[in-house]
Amino acid sequence: MTPYRRWTLRTENTVYTVRLSPDGPWAELDAWGPHGAEDGPSALDWSRRTHFVTPADAAPAEYLPHGLRPFGGADLVASRPGAERGVWWDFEDARTEEGTLRLAFHDAVLGLRAVLCYATVPGTDVILRWTELTCTGDEELRLERLDSAAVTVPLTGPARLTCLTGQWSQEFQLTQLDLPRGTFTMGSLQGVPGHAYAPWLAVQDGQADAAYGVALEWSGNWHITAEAVPGGTVRVRAGRVPHEGAVVLSPGQTLITPRLACAFSPDGLDGLSRVWHRHERHLAGERLHRPRKVLYNSWEATGFDVDAEGQLELARAAAGIGAELFVVDDGWFTGRADDTGGLGDWYPDPAAFPAGFGRFVDEVRSLGLDFGLWVEPEAVSPGSRLHAEHPDWVYRIDNRPGRLVRNQLLLDLGRPDVQDFVTGTLDRLLTEYDVDYLKWDMNRPPTERGRPGAGPVDRLDLDAQHVTGYLRVLDHLRTAHPDVTIEGCAGGGARVEHATVARTDVVWPSDNTAPLDRLSIQYGFLHAHAPHVMSSWVTDAPGIFDPRPRSLAFRFVNAMCGVLGVGADLRAWTPGQRAEAARWISRYKEVRDVIHHGEVHLLGTPDDPTFGVQYDHPASGRTVVAALGTGRLDGAPLVPGRPSRLRLRALDPGARYHDAASGTTYGGAHLLHYGLPFTWSAGHDADLVVLTRR
Repeated sequence: MTPYRRWTLRTENTVYTVRLSPDGPWAELDAWGPHGAEDGPSALDWSRRTHFVTPADAAPAEYLPHGLRPFGGADLVASRPGAERGVWWDFEDARTEEGTLRLAFHDAVLGLRAVLCYATVPGTDVILRWTELTCTGDEELRLERLDSAAVTVPLTGPARLTCLTGQWSQEFQLTQLDLPRGTFTMGSLQGVPGHAYAPWLAVQDGQADAAYGVALEWSGNWHITAEAVPGGTVRVRAGRVPHEGAVVLSPGQTLITPRLACAFSPDGLDGLSRVWHRHERHLAGERLHRPRKVLYNSWEATGFDVDAEGQLELARAAAGIGAELFVVDDGWFTGRADDTGGLGDWYPDPAAFPAGFGRFVDEVRSLGLDFGLWVEPEAVSPGSRLHAEHPDWVYRIDNRPGRLVRNQLLLDLGRPDVQDFVTGTLDRLLTEYDVDYLKWDMNRPPTERGRPGAGPVDRLDLDAQHVTGYLRVLDHLRTAHPDVTIEGCAGGGARVEHATVARTDVVWPSDNTAPLDRLSIQYGFLHAHAPHVMSSWVTDAPGIFDPRPRSLAFRFVNAMCGVLGVGADLRAWTPGQRAEAARWISRYKEVRDVIHHGEVHLLGTPDDPTFGVQYDHPASGRTVVAALGTGRLDGAPLVPGRPSRLRLRALDPGARYHDAASGTTYGGAHLLHYGLPFTWSAGHDADLVVLTRR
């Protein structure tokens, strides 16, 4: 019989076991892995053999404050005025319900209660973790670090970390590094997750197949830190980062940290991706079953030169190739001749729509198209009427100049009156006009983040207030306009995380739509996020980082790996190109339920001469393979006499699979062992294969 208390949370295929440490008043990980991993001695008990550090610093602790953990990275740093900096707590109680666990600790001297919270996500292998911090004393507390949680992964060698890195137009690049010793930290102080890193990390034991992952559900400043602890573990902690350096907690006040999603798969990064996909399908709820319509967006065709006649010409062309939704991007509102004005004055430009905007919307809809609109609700132009009437609504520091980024300022969305303005504006647009789709963009970070007249900035927690305001508006849109599809965008993929994904229908991974550039973006994106949220367009954009030309077919097959859209200037396309586009769109509509709801396997990498994405939909018996030729296109096989092949995965080796397009029937074992054959050429560099199980 164990001498300590122990609790096990069970997901569909995994267990997560926590125990009270025998060495002190803290919780620590006992087991995390497949069902049965909890049976036997803990793989983390090496921590008892150590010198020159405290047991708390060596322990696989779930969450520990500075004070108890003086040398290792503390997850919580708290103090009160005139008192020591640190927390020394005692275990208070544990509460369990189906799929949940709450472990409470209390520091009576400091006046702080911390509750470590756990919850399983039904139908997935994800466990959510967060912490609730309450000031129980008579004096306020100052929280300098307030992480959500920490997780510990046992290792036999160097930790293999996988993260998603990049920059604007090159987001979600799959990046790997080994961490034999030391600390790796990534994050953002830009008020959004940012382009440089996604709040997602995977950890493996060297080259071992099993993969552990975390993803932070937070739309503001954040960090994820991995520390290779001497002795054989890597400890990952994550949380939001206060813009002001600390958060003040008043007596009786409770702060709830963002949720950290924790996932495990025995099948490596590919298996871990499917765990995250199931989680995001759970986040979508009933909205998952609404078809994501094929859209056309007019931005790359017209830029700011928006008028009814030109937009209708594009809408007619879009309807002709089978698009289902027409989205007018930037440039439709007053004062928006270029990027120097108009933001904040969200009224259609009467000069651009002389017969009225409502009439224009009706004409678009008469073509059989839904109608969508681009907005940037957090931004304001200095010359706008809104800024003239409410100069106090922008982030500003007293006696300091405001800084223009992209010729605009940022509204302080943490203010309730600004939130009311944004919700009122969007309500008006969505009620006055028949709008089915709203693209919410954000194109600049907060810079001079102050709120004049509101008191000391270190008591405002402006980052969290902005996030709360942003999510409040999105929640309002979901409730007040449930039939409107919402797209999340922030200068491309700068705000893609679970809080946004849970409140939108699709997100925009990057402003870069060039074919091979986009392929690497989507490859990384699909490791962390599901196909049904990945908006992807076909355009004529040339490559920025990989300029090799690719066909229209390649662009379509690549974009069909998620939610298909078109953004090219259709007026410049030949009749042949439009006809080809119509054929691809028709094929996509036949299989989008498989792509959006199927189990995904990433076949190779974009660096391979042939790369593919496989989607399995057992309910319909269909498997869809998007195959893309990324290597030589001269028709010569990579190995003389042999075509390129994609070995498929997870098929029934005893079943037969029929490709109606070619009339070929394959055995499941053949597809698993030899794969689908492809011979690429300049005229044939991509294919979409649909296999039906017989």
